[in-house]
Amino acid sequence: MQDLSPRLSEPATRPGSTTRKTVPAETLNIGYVPLTDAAPLLVASRMGFFHDRGLVVRLTQAPSWASLRDRVAFGLLDGAQMLSPMPIAATLGLGGVQTDLVVAATLGRNGNTITIGESLAHEIEAVSENPIALGNLAANLAINLAAGLRAALVARRATGRPMPVFAVVFAFSSHNYLLRHWLAAAGIDPERDIRLVVVPPPEVADALAQGRIDGFCAGEPWGSRAVDLRVGRIVLATGDIWPNHPEKILAFTSALAARDPGRVAACTAAVLDACRWLDDPANRADAARIVADALPSVPREIIALALDGKYRPVADADPIAAPNLLFHRDGASYPFPSHGAWWLSQMREWRHLPSGTDDGVVSRIWRPDLWNRAAELTGDPIPTHDIAASQPTGPKP
Repeated sequence: MQDLSPRLSEPATRPGSTTRKTVPAETLNIGYVPLTDAAPLLVASRMGFFHDRGLVVRLTQAPSWASLRDRVAFGLLDGAQMLSPMPIAATLGLGGVQTDLVVAATLGRNGNTITIGESLAHEIEAVSENPIALGNLAANLAINLAAGLRAALVARRATGRPMPVFAVVFAFSSHNYLLRHWLAAAGIDPERDIRLVVVPPPEVADALAQGRIDGFCAGEPWGSRAVDLRVGRIVLATGDIWPNHPEKILAFTSALAARDPGRVAACTAAVLDACRWLDDPANRADAARIVADALPSVPREIIALALDGKYRPVADADPIAAPNLLFHRDGASYPFPSHGAWWLSQMREWRHLPSGTDDGVVSRIWRPDLWNRAAELTGDPIPTHDIAASQPTGPKP
């Protein structure tokens, strides 16, 4: 478990359809981390969408985002599912590993949850007028919950208890920046009032059960897994903080995009095919089976709920609706450069960027032209607007 206070850092690890058969059958190596929103890659492989685009693709599961980043940087992978801010960090060499990346598509919107342990939940309820046991998704939930957390932190300090520990899944992640934004908007300083650490997604529920952390922000199904194990409550979805926010992206090495744009376009087209298939409710049961094969420790019902935009806030509760996990509908897969610009602004706000970082780095990484080339193969129209809300909940810190 890596401590993120007061600054974030991530140490490197060392690694030991329309047109078909239009590109050479040379293997593309693509990585992913086991999460519900790895579904576009898993479906593209299982349902034959890569094959239909003339590709041979080998999918490789990584245990953490740092491991995935390193495998791309050291040439073991040609591309990967990544967290939206990761290509910026990798291109700038943040965390000690540098590799130039390009973003060809958005793999999903929404999809993360904030989960807290029972002890912290009781502390918040003791000082708050807004019970959180049922995860009430009122419009003002994000603000009310943060206010309750702030009051609980004040009570902790008054009794000399240590600050709570929250985990995010990677230093340069949507989870980290959305969690920070939410806390800061409520007057909580995420670098002084709590302690932030990194825990890989498959380990967060166990870390909560062992008392190493008090809460976490992670992609589903790991929040729901903590609920299923009766060690935590889901209290918020990141889609409640920033509705329809960009989450995972499909990134390739810039070297591959320059050397073989045809295969990059074909791979992106296959993923768009999978995204379209995933957003069809008729395919939901099959999708849950495919994703469940990559997450054998998680009950299939939990994965099915996540794909359906639902979760159980506490064990045995009825499922409630969260902001939907979107893959394709309403232009969800388009790689809007404005997304990269917002992540860059947060990285700058929290002093995670080298001084003098050029805003132009976003236009070099986010490549709508690659999506457009893939869309020529799939017939997808270029979206005329972004379904993401213009700003997350609350004022900018």
